[in-house]
Amino acid sequence: MTILVLNAGSSSLKWKLYQTTTQQALASGLIENIGDAQANFNLESPQLQQKRSLPIPTYATAFKLLFETLEKYEIVDINKLSGVGHRVVHGGEQFTQPTLVNPKTLQKLKLLNALAPLHNPANLLGIETIMELAPHLSNVAVFDTAFHQSIPDYAYRYALPEALYQEDKIRRYGFHGTSHHYLAKQAAHLLKKELSSLNLITIHLGNGASACAIKQGQSVDTSMGFTPLEGLVMGTRSGDIDPAVVTYIMENRNLSIQDVTKLLNKESGLKGVCGENDMRTILKQASEGEEKAQLALNMFVYRIKKYIGAYMAVLGRVDAIVFSGGIGEHTPLLRSRVLEGMSTLFGFDVNEDLNTQNKSSFIQETNAPVALLVIETNEELQIALETAKKLVKPKSNIY
Repeated sequence: MTILVLNAGSSSLKWKLYQTTTQQALASGLIENIGDAQANFNLESPQLQQKRSLPIPTYATAFKLLFETLEKYEIVDINKLSGVGHRVVHGGEQFTQPTLVNPKTLQKLKLLNALAPLHNPANLLGIETIMELAPHLSNVAVFDTAFHQSIPDYAYRYALPEALYQEDKIRRYGFHGTSHHYLAKQAAHLLKKELSSLNLITIHLGNGASACAIKQGQSVDTSMGFTPLEGLVMGTRSGDIDPAVVTYIMENRNLSIQDVTKLLNKESGLKGVCGENDMRTILKQASEGEEKAQLALNMFVYRIKKYIGAYMAVLGRVDAIVFSGGIGEHTPLLRSRVLEGMSTLFGFDVNEDLNTQNKSSFIQETNAPVALLVIETNEELQIALETAKKLVKPKSNIY
């Protein structure tokens, strides 16, 4: 099946075209600065590389340009697409699996916009635009939160008054679920075992970062919570923090809700500690003796180690630790630092020769009790595969 995967942002559109039978990417691209005087249109395929700057005032214009370009260069006939898979960040408690979107479903999805105001409205705009421009195409929403809906209530509930859960839907939802699901499946493939038999800890490390405890193939805990702010130290997000800090700095510094939200999401994390959020820059500065960079790196590593230890306790037995994301895939020193000192207690025996090769593969010593894996994540492929699966045996929406 030929599936177009879309990730619509507030002023951008990331897309990828897949042949799911072969899992081959046919083309990909990014349209940026939609609505500005000049937008950027980028397309890459085996037969074509194109970069253009031109006015793209609306999402409808962006999609029309994309469709015209794909057909003009005979990359795909839009009328022959099998369907469109959409990344939707938040599915709440209601949407726990890939879902065929119809007008009724779309209205129910809009009720979740308050849970992810920075992402869901843009995600849904992409769906609406496709429904208007190409009504013959089937649209499937794939949710970042869905993989984590197997987390038990004692792990997803916060110790807050019952009404805040029942009425305001405050609970741990978790994010990066599409990535963690993909990593779990790839780990099972590499280990040559059924996913349902494996306990895994998957660690997605990019500018956004999260860890996931996976028991017998199902997510049972994850570091991100009600929003993607909780958990690991990230590029510009604080991660775990005493909630009283928020009210304290609001009062002490006379900050508004908007101010403190920006501070915690855009000005904290690695950037807040050392002024940089690019791990490559931080590693270089740390190696040169820059104390703030060394502190930021130590904090980043320490938080990951804490979560691994916690998830080892939650799972009881762990078959593999999986590193992924831009930082997790390409930073051998970071992987070594995270796993340092865990050999005796947990059985994490790193083979530094394999680790420094920086390839997607096993990095543990031979006969080590726990596999250590580096796997390149592919959320777009996972969305394409889940979309194709939904379209092969379409079920009537129960939403």
